[in-house]
Amino acid sequence: MDLDLDDSTREFQREVREFLAAHVPAEPLPSMDTAAGFEAHREWERTLAEARLSVVSWPHEFGGRDASLLEWVLFEQEYYAAGAPGRVSQNGIFLLAPTLFEHGTPEQLQRIMPRMARGDDIWAQAWSEPEAGSDLAGIRSTARRADGGWVLSGQKTWSSRAAFADWAFGLFRSDPEAERHRGLTYLMFPLTAEGVTVRPIPQLDGEPGFAEIFLDDVFVPDSDVIGAPNEGWRVAMSTSSNERGLSLRSPGRFSATAQRLVDLWTETGDTGTAARDAVVDAWIGAEAYRLHTFGTVTRLNEGGKLGAESSITKVFWSELDIAMHETALDLLGARAEQASRWTDGYLFSLSGPIYAGTNEIQRNIIAERLLGLPRGGNR
Repeated sequence: MDLDLDDSTREFQREVREFLAAHVPAEPLPSMDTAAGFEAHREWERTLAEARLSVVSWPHEFGGRDASLLEWVLFEQEYYAAGAPGRVSQNGIFLLAPTLFEHGTPEQLQRIMPRMARGDDIWAQAWSEPEAGSDLAGIRSTARRADGGWVLSGQKTWSSRAAFADWAFGLFRSDPEAERHRGLTYLMFPLTAEGVTVRPIPQLDGEPGFAEIFLDDVFVPDSDVIGAPNEGWRVAMSTSSNERGLSLRSPGRFSATAQRLVDLWTETGDTGTAARDAVVDAWIGAEAYRLHTFGTVTRLNEGGKLGAESSITKVFWSELDIAMHETALDLLGARAEQASRWTDGYLFSLSGPIYAGTNEIQRNIIAERLLGLPRGGNR
């Protein structure tokens, strides 16, 4: 693609950069995995929304700017370079929103999107279950037909942001007699609904970044079904493609980390070839991912879609994230304990090969769907 930006795009990039320079908090916000930090991050979402910068690629009527995909990538680049707060709304704006734009009804868009853009409603994922993690088709939570809607029962676990979120979205088995990938319905439900119990799951630092969700005959109206009943698998695949491929982990995140790593290497004065090579590899990896994303933007602009190739992207960025943080900790040595940003980032990076579908599963997808290799006989 042509990487020479036109005047309009450069003006947009300049505006974003100036806004962030003026508004990014001087001190980091409290952890979003605490009640106080969650609300502080919600307020930051509202600050972005007031400037129509919370969801720049969305239509104007829903709080966006109708920005192009290229402008969105540039926004993310500026956002991470400025050290802006993490997006507590990311499950909604990066995962659920693309699904709704593709499969939602006009009523759902009007009802849900403006509130999501402002941070009024923060969304949690309700995908994994105790016996169904990467094997999403193995879910057992059920949706039973009722007058005017559905009754949900079961348990979801490892639900991101659920400890303090307002709503959740996920798949439920609506036809127990159907094949594994059929008879599933994609539903949304409020976490304050009668019959919903949220049990936070503490992480290593004691903060509840995840939660279990128990559903005991929870009524959900038909208006909160995304797509057609029993066709939830097809709908969910559009969500997973965004999670693995383009929107959840934008290249700006890794470019900013790579630059911080280069700065750290310069500060430490480590002249060893191993450290130098590891830093260079990290920078090259981040730049390769950035350029790959520009290629993806070009393909999408030409009418293409995210498909199984998003599994390659997911494996790449998740392993790149770990490698960059391991290199930083090697450079810091005994001082790593004082560098909480790097140690916290390292601990989080370790989850990358697990969430959004484990990398083992992604490699199976790559082998079977992209390379045409036969399925393994022992699975």
